[in-house]
Amino acid sequence: MAVPKYDELMKPLLTAVKDGEVYKISDVTAILAKKLNLSEEDLAEMLPSGRQTVFKNRVAWAKTYLKKAGLLDSPARAAIVITEAGKKVAAENPEKIDSKYLEQFPSFVDFASVSKPSNGNDPEPGISRPTDLTPDDQLEDAYKQINAGLASDLLSEILKISPYTFEKLVIDLLSKMGYGTVAYGSHATAASGDDGIDGIIMEDKLGFSLIYMQAKKWAPDRAVGQPEIQSFVGAIAGKHGDGLFVTTARFSQKAKDYANIHHIILIDGEKLANLMIEHNFCVATRKTFEIKAIDTDALAEYQDE
Repeated sequence: MAVPKYDELMKPLLTAVKDGEVYKISDVTAILAKKLNLSEEDLAEMLPSGRQTVFKNRVAWAKTYLKKAGLLDSPARAAIVITEAGKKVAAENPEKIDSKYLEQFPSFVDFASVSKPSNGNDPEPGISRPTDLTPDDQLEDAYKQINAGLASDLLSEILKISPYTFEKLVIDLLSKMGYGTVAYGSHATAASGDDGIDGIIMEDKLGFSLIYMQAKKWAPDRAVGQPEIQSFVGAIAGKHGDGLFVTTARFSQKAKDYANIHHIILIDGEKLANLMIEHNFCVATRKTFEIKAIDTDALAEYQDE
């Protein structure tokens, strides 16, 4: 049989892990291959890029969509476990689990509507897109979807590291962005004389101006409030530098307003992950597409007189 499409793999994947055990992705992929009676030829079919098999790629996308809907979780690298919401769906045994079915889960809708218009006239959220989109629009839409998934996965991985390592990661990212590094962690505390500062960064390579950084590795559903920002402002008072507050979580509106008044730059989890992607930090290019257009100048010399 042909390799099933990714949405045709969602229900079999959820069913395969419904016992609540933690499964390695490689083990689940093997279980599904056997259950679906896929031939060696089916399993050997490669993507055009040649980097991965079609089946493994589609299982990975099925896992991603179920995870975004909150039906699966990733307790460790390359491993999945069914959630309570997933167990409920498995028990209900719907005829089909696809993108349309997953739209009943708010977290999936948030993920699926990343590329909504900015004019306030939002379309109905969902993975399905209008058929009148141009090929360029569809490509851009797909690019945003892939990056949204990558950003979410990056943040999940960051949450698995220690707070001290998170501080180092943020400092190294800023260095990758072109800033100079003075210190981080306990070295920053010793240099600043204040334990409310997790890193000290040079705004330029020569160190004419300093940026004092605080990093909080909090769960994404938590919000950094005004008290945390207010405490940070107090920690850097009189140090003749700027403030940068980085978190894996989000900021409350009061925190944003207070930071704006005191000229503190805020980076939340979503922005942090997007900066990592933008600056090729802890990510690798999987595939490159060249979009070509007519070179009218080059063709001009071939025009008939």
